[in-house]
Amino acid sequence: MLQKPPAFKTSLTFQNCTIAYFYSQIEQQKRILQRIREVLPESLAKQVRHCLVKEKKLLIYTDSAAWASQVRFYNNAILAAIAPLTRSSIELMQIKISAEWTGFALRPLRKAKLPSVEKIEIIRNDILNITDDQLKQALLKLSATLERLSCNT
Repeated sequence: MLQKPPAFKTSLTFQNCTIAYFYSQIEQQKRILQRIREVLPESLAKQVRHCLVKEKKLLIYTDSAAWASQVRFYNNAILAAIAPLTRSSIELMQIKISAEWTGFALRPLRKAKLPSVEKIEIIRNDILNITDDQLKQALLKLSATLERLSCNT
């Protein structure tokens, strides 16, 4: 007669206060995020990705700085709306951009196009003909900066 092997229990079937605490935190964050989205206009609510309550601070994550600046206008309305849902009073709202720390770039990084060494020399030579001291100093600084940057690449 073959014995049946004991059934494997998943980790969630065991009583664990730590896991229960984290689940309660996750549920609270979901409720807060839902409430934030209800306060915001529909187009803006879609851009709010996550939220987190940390001490007396509410962190809201969006995809770009443009959306973050729009959400900031609703600071008072958001804080008032989530007050009944939080265990402690929230005093500060901070908006973070999640695209930077996820590694997802919204657009490729652009690299500056530097002029050739010959063109930098032309700028430097033309400075001799300029009578305005302020313009002369500015062009000297520009040519020095361009020369330094072209040497580094």
